[in-house]
Amino acid sequence: MQQNLNTVVIVGGGTAGWMTAAALAKVTNGRVAIKLVESEEIATVGVGESTIPMVRQFNQLLGITEDEFMRETKATFKLGIELCDWGSIGDRYLHAFGQIGHRSSILPFHHYWLRMQQAGRAPDLWAYSINGAAARAHRFMRADPSLGRSPLAEIVHAFHIDAGLYARYLRRYAEKLGVQRTEGRVLDAQLHENGHVSAVRLAGGAAIAGDFFIDCSGFRGLLIAQTLKTGYEHWNHWLPCDRAVVVPSALAREFPPFTRATARPAGWQWRIGLQHRTGNGHVYSSQAMSDDEAAALLMRNLDGEALAEPSVLRFESGRRRQVWNRNVVAIGLSSGFMEPLESTSIHLVQSAIARLIQFFPDRGFNPADIAEFNRQSEVETERIRDFLILHYHATTRSDSGFWDHVRTMAVPQTLQDKLDLWRAAGRIVRHGDELFSEVGWLQVLHGQGLKPQGHHPLAEVLPYSEINDYLDDTQAVIQRCVAQMPSHADFIAAHCAAARDTETC
Repeated sequence: MQQNLNTVVIVGGGTAGWMTAAALAKVTNGRVAIKLVESEEIATVGVGESTIPMVRQFNQLLGITEDEFMRETKATFKLGIELCDWGSIGDRYLHAFGQIGHRSSILPFHHYWLRMQQAGRAPDLWAYSINGAAARAHRFMRADPSLGRSPLAEIVHAFHIDAGLYARYLRRYAEKLGVQRTEGRVLDAQLHENGHVSAVRLAGGAAIAGDFFIDCSGFRGLLIAQTLKTGYEHWNHWLPCDRAVVVPSALAREFPPFTRATARPAGWQWRIGLQHRTGNGHVYSSQAMSDDEAAALLMRNLDGEALAEPSVLRFESGRRRQVWNRNVVAIGLSSGFMEPLESTSIHLVQSAIARLIQFFPDRGFNPADIAEFNRQSEVETERIRDFLILHYHATTRSDSGFWDHVRTMAVPQTLQDKLDLWRAAGRIVRHGDELFSEVGWLQVLHGQGLKPQGHHPLAEVLPYSEINDYLDDTQAVIQRCVAQMPSHADFIAAHCAAARDTETC
C-alpha cells in the first residue's frame, strides 16, 4: 500500500531553498509539511542575478504577477546577452532570446540567410531578430499576442534580478502557505539503518526529522556530499575557471536590456544592471591569474563607483554523480556548478524543482523514479556544459596561455558532433529537451566566428531575388517595430519601478 510523505525538510535557504519551498508548498496544497532550516550566519552565494525566459513560467506557477515581481526584486528586463571579445578581441555579438526570421515550410530561416551571406548579399544575422534589434537600441516592450504575426508579438524576455530580494520575497510567499522556517546551523545528519537520512541535527542540539530531504546547502553539500558521500564529476579540464570575484557598483547611465559578458585574459567579466545598482563579477582560472590580479582587473573595469569591497568565490565546475541519492535530492549549488555565462544557475534550480514535482515520491522511493530523475538531470547538464565550452573553444584568441588551452583542447564528442554538422553545411541538431534552442546555438556559432563551408542544398531551390525580398521585408518590418517601442528605462518607469530607498547592495 502506498505511504505518502508526511514531512519534507529543506536544508538551506537562499534562492534555491526558497524557490523549492514556495513551489512545493503551492503544489502540495498543505497535504505535506514543508520545513526549511537555514542560518543567517551563513552567507548565500549571490551570483545568479541574470535569468532566462523560463523563470516566467515558475512565477506563473506561483501566481506571481510580473510587475509585482519586478518591483520586489528591483529587476530590469533582459532580451539576451551581449558577448564581447570572445571570438577575437574587438568582436561583439548578441545571444538574443526568441526567433531569428521566420521558418519557411521547408528550412530554418538561417539557411536562406547563409546562402545570401556567403554570396555577400545579406547583412548580419541580428538584423532579423526583434530581440537583437531592440536590445541594441535599448528599447523594450512586452510581447503583444494580439498583433498576430508581427515581430512585436514574438518578443521573448527574462530578467535581471536581485537574487537576495527574490529569496526574501519567496520566503514571505512560502510562509503564508504554511512553510515552517527554523533558524539554525545544521551540524550533521542522522541515518536510518537503510542509509536514508532520518533527521538533521542543529548546532543547539535540536533535531528536525523528515521523510524526504532536499539539500540546498550550496557548495558544502551537507547531505548529498558530507553525509551520503555522493561522488562528484569534475569538468575543470573543459571549463577551467574556478574562481569569481564579485562586487556591486553604483548605477551607470547606460540602462541596457541585456547582460554583458566580456572575455578577459583568464576568463570573463559580467555586468548586470538592476534598478538600484549594477552587479559585477569576474570569473577566472586561478591557474592563470591570482585573486589579487583578478580583483584589480574587475575594479578597473566598473561602470560606476564600487559599493563594497570585492569578495572571492571558489567553485569547481561539474556535477554530483547522483543528484538524487536515497531520500536526498540536491538542488542548486549542492547539485553541481556551471559558471553563470549563459545565466543557467536559477534555471537549473527551476528545472530540478519541475523534475522533482514530476517524480515526487512516496515513502517507498521507487528506484526507477530516482534513476530516471538522475538520467534526465545528467542529460540536461551535459548539454548546457557543451554550450558553455563552445564559447571558450570556438575562438581565435591566442593572447594568453588560458586562451591557447581552451582553443586547442579536445572537447566532448557530443559538442564535436555539433561542430562538425555546422562546419559542413550550417546544420544544427538539437537533441531531445536540451535547454538551448537551434537559434541559440546559431548565434554563438556564428558570433564566435565559425563559418560553415556551405548551406542546406534545398536553399538553392528559391531564386536569389525571392530570398532577397524575403530578407529585406523581414529586416524592414523589424526596424519599424523597434521604432515603436519605448526605451527600456521608460517602460520600467511606467509599469514596474521599485520604490526608492537607501539600499544599494
